[in-house]
Amino acid sequence: MNKIPTIFDRGEHFEVTPKVREGTEWVFQGEGVATEKLDGTNIRLTVSAGKVTSVEKRRNPTREEKAEGIEPGYVPAKREDPNDVHIFRAVDGTDTGDWPDGAWPCEAVGPKIQGNPLGLSKPVCYPFTLRPVVIPDVPRTFDGLREFLGNFDSRYSPGHPAEGLVFHHPDGRMAKLKKKDFSEGRQR
Repeated sequence: MNKIPTIFDRGEHFEVTPKVREGTEWVFQGEGVATEKLDGTNIRLTVSAGKVTSVEKRRNPTREEKAEGIEPGYVPAKREDPNDVHIFRAVDGTDTGDWPDGAWPCEAVGPKIQGNPLGLSKPVCYPFTLRPVVIPDVPRTFDGLREFLGNFDSRYSPGHPAEGLVFHHPDGRMAKLKKKDFSEGRQR
């Protein structure tokens, strides 16, 4: 899975500007649905007959790859790798018994993952294309989105701030916007 594009272009300090990013115009035409973006670790689970047969993690690009626009994609996660222990705790804490066969992008969330901003008591995998938390009536303007995200409480874990939104088009395209994208003077 390629990195999901942000719906607005970025300014000098990496904050978003009101200019719509090329390729995400569909969001502002009212197409697709808005879902909650969770702050965790991006992984992909391959499921067959309700059992996980493969666990992969998204490899972040090097500085050189970023400069060239290269998205390296997923690499195998290894249960014996100390860097992957929390991914596997999330996998082990997720019931995939009724998931359709296929490769499902997920966010591993919970304790020891990205600081657990959702305050979850156990690690789990959130299959964001299979069972997304849909957020109805999201504004589709720069000012409307800035105001909406400023007060956006998580629907996945009420009482905790949401990270942002991911818009899903029926044809599979996605686009995102994070609350922190509006921070004044935000640095990379």
